[in-house]
Amino acid sequence: MQLFDHVSAFAFGYVLGAIPFGLIVTRLAGTRDIRTIGSGNIGATNVLRTGGKGLAAVTLLGDILKGAAAVLIAASWDEPLAIAAGLGAMLGHIFPAWLGFKGGKGVATYIGVLIGFSWPIAATFGVIWGVVAYFSRYSSLSGLIASAATPPMLWLAGHGPPALLFVVLTALVWIMHRANIARLAAGTEPKIGRHAGEPASNPPPA
Repeated sequence: MQLFDHVSAFAFGYVLGAIPFGLIVTRLAGTRDIRTIGSGNIGATNVLRTGGKGLAAVTLLGDILKGAAAVLIAASWDEPLAIAAGLGAMLGHIFPAWLGFKGGKGVATYIGVLIGFSWPIAATFGVIWGVVAYFSRYSSLSGLIASAATPPMLWLAGHGPPALLFVVLTALVWIMHRANIARLAAGTEPKIGRHAGEPASNPPPA
């Protein structure tokens, strides 16, 4: 019965996580298929490349809320079920079965799952993201650094089992950002406010 409960919690989280808010809001707005724009993923950063800041904000909020809802609902039973639901939500967002297992890169849903376990640490994640973004202008770098800081923050705050979950979730975020990491190393990653294909920095004067 306990295994069934965990599988059920995981499946519940997966179904919530697989709701493709980025695809839904852009279709309702009548824009191009988000999967044909920029990086091709369904997350808020790529939605922003359509020029719709409002659409990107709605996508971000939806992707956060589905992760938080999965954890908070499952947590009403116990923490192990919340962990299973959180993992399911993250995998559902990244690998949605009804979109050919091609979803988003997971940062917003990661934040939502984190809110479900510890909103103060989620707020700290946001601060780290904001500081790195302000100085670097790289959304991807901001998410990578903030996610790397999350498991130790959870551990130090006494959230042992969730900290272990976030080791796995952080690894997923980094794997999904492997192309971004390569572009960051090459100096070709688009900065916040630029579109894919634009130069990462202004060319030097002739």
